[in-house]
Amino acid sequence: MAVGIKVENLKAWFGKTEALHGITMDVQSGKATAIIGPSGCGKSTFVRCLNRMHETIPDARAEGKVQIGETDIYGNGTSAVQIRRRVGMVFQKPNPFPTMSIYDNVAAGLRLNGVRNGREIETVVERCLRSAALWDEVKDHLKKKSGASLSGGQQQRLCIARALAVEPEVLLMDEPASALDPISTSKIEELIFSLKQNYTVVIVTHNMQQAARVADSTAFFLMGELIELDKTAKIFTTPGDKRTEDYITGRFG
Repeated sequence: MAVGIKVENLKAWFGKTEALHGITMDVQSGKATAIIGPSGCGKSTFVRCLNRMHETIPDARAEGKVQIGETDIYGNGTSAVQIRRRVGMVFQKPNPFPTMSIYDNVAAGLRLNGVRNGREIETVVERCLRSAALWDEVKDHLKKKSGASLSGGQQQRLCIARALAVEPEVLLMDEPASALDPISTSKIEELIFSLKQNYTVVIVTHNMQQAARVADSTAFFLMGELIELDKTAKIFTTPGDKRTEDYITGRFG
C-alpha cells in the first residue's frame, strides 16, 4: 500500500558542508514525483535522506522531520533497517549481487527477513519479476545464470524486482536510466507508469523530457533548496519561479 511522504525543514550535511537547506515538501501517495536540477543541487542527497541511506556515508548527517505515512523516520526508536524495508531504493548504476543467481538476487531480502518457505519465495520472486517486466526474459534460467550476466537494462529491472520483494510502500529511484540505452530507458519508464499504481515513486533525473513523460509532479532543486514543486505540466509550461524557467529552457545547468 502506497503512502505519502511529508518533509519538514530537512537539512543535511557532509562534514561541514550543508547540502540541503531546509527542504519542506509533500510527496503524494501513489504518484510519481520527479526531482530535477543541476548537478550538485542536492537531488540525490534528498532521496537518500528519505530512507536514511545517507547514514552509510562517513560524516553525513541530517536533521528535520520526514514522515512516511504515520512514521517519523528520524523519531526515537525508529531504526534505519526498519525504514529501508518500507522505502526501497534503486541506484544509478545497476548493482545485482554478482555471485548470486537471478532467483537468489530477488529472494535475498526475503531470506534476510526470515522467510524460509520455498513455495512462498518462489511466488514472490515470480510476482516481482513480472512487476519489473523481466519475467518472460529470464524465466528459463532463473537459477542457472547470475544477475551480473544480464544486460544493463535487465540488471536495473532485476534491482527493481529485488527492491519490490520486501513489499515497500515507497520506491526511490536515483537516475535509474542514466546509464542505459534508449530501448532500456523506455522499458524503465513504462515500468514506472505501472509501479505508481501500487507504490509512491520518487525519481531523480537529469533528463527533463523523462520527468515530463513519467512524473505526476516535479520538484526543482537549486543549490540545496527546493525552488518549486507543482504538477509536472505546469512546471514545464508555466513555472512560477524565473529560476525554474531559466533551468528548463537551458539558460543554465
